Amino acid sequence: MPRLMDIKLADTCLEKLSNIRGVSGDEGEVRRFIREAVTPLCDEVYTDTMGNLYARKKKEGKPKVALMAHMDEVGMLINNIRSDGELEYSPAGIDCRVMPGRRVAVGRDGVPGVVGTKPIHLQSEEDFASSVPHKRLTIDIGAKDADEAKKYVKVGDYACFTTKFSEFGDGMFMGKALDDRVGCAILIELLKQDYDCDIYACFTVQEEAGLRGANLVADHVKPDIALNFEGTTANDMPEAKGHESVTRVGRGPAITFMDGGTVVRPKMFDALRSTAQEHGIPFQMRQGTNGRTDIGRVHIDMGGCIAGGISLPCRYIHSATSVASWEDFKNMLLLADYFLEDKKFCEVLK
Repeated sequence: MPRLMDIKLADTCLEKLSNIRGVSGDEGEVRRFIREAVTPLCDEVYTDTMGNLYARKKKEGKPKVALMAHMDEVGMLINNIRSDGELEYSPAGIDCRVMPGRRVAVGRDGVPGVVGTKPIHLQSEEDFASSVPHKRLTIDIGAKDADEAKKYVKVGDYACFTTKFSEFGDGMFMGKALDDRVGCAILIELLKQDYDCDIYACFTVQEEAGLRGANLVADHVKPDIALNFEGTTANDMPEAKGHESVTRVGRGPAITFMDGGTVVRPKMFDALRSTAQEHGIPFQMRQGTNGRTDIGRVHIDMGGCIAGGISLPCRYIHSATSVASWEDFKNMLLLADYFLEDKKFCEVLK
């Protein structure tokens, strides 16, 4: 049996990574976990001034391949503590419609809280018919006033959802931060293998805040090829028509041909597609082109490099709970493994 074909969810770090808190700008706990996991696998592990983590498996003189995934997740930054003890916040990548009633953890100590809004009984017809904007939502930590709240939290603290990872249904799993802890889990698994190239696994920060960490990757690595891994939109709801679904859960990993920051070179796209076809790996095209990924920055910096992307379809992305398929995840890993094992990067660089 080819390697990785019999991998199980329990063999990966995905559940642990999903449960860790790491909002954009506060990725330290995620970074510490990944550093511990990859240090025994690599020749060199270090962090840059921005907080990106690099794990290198050296092959001097071989093509330099950057494998990328971002550590941060969507969340909130506390910007005010009101006199009544309620917390106001600034959102990072979250639709206000998914917020009311959600449980959150605030600050380094994980102070429990809930996002509150006016109850339905007190809403006007206008209120009921419209979304409640973030500025009218607050986080309740059970404090009676500002003085009590300040004993536990402070302005500048981060808050994130507290959803626990779990398996359900027929080969499905759910959890928070699947964008992009799935990519981080993929990189860790790939570092367990050996390939004929100079591998840099780049775990980046602040992707959800504008691809900020990726700005430094090209300068530090100067890769020949960059390959990004992430959880992406699966709008496979009944009302979605054609390309509106972007991707569909259960139909394999999605190969990117274009997004809001990158037009993938045809030879890179063809190399990923042919790898899937040659090994019988189900795949699909990422049909949406609005979102951006870290390669949008890396492929044009420092003289540029050839870049591509493989994504895991995730329902309800950028919410408290996303849903994905284990078979899609495994096939995403297999596609990346065969691309590297078959040295498809050499074809791309010709």
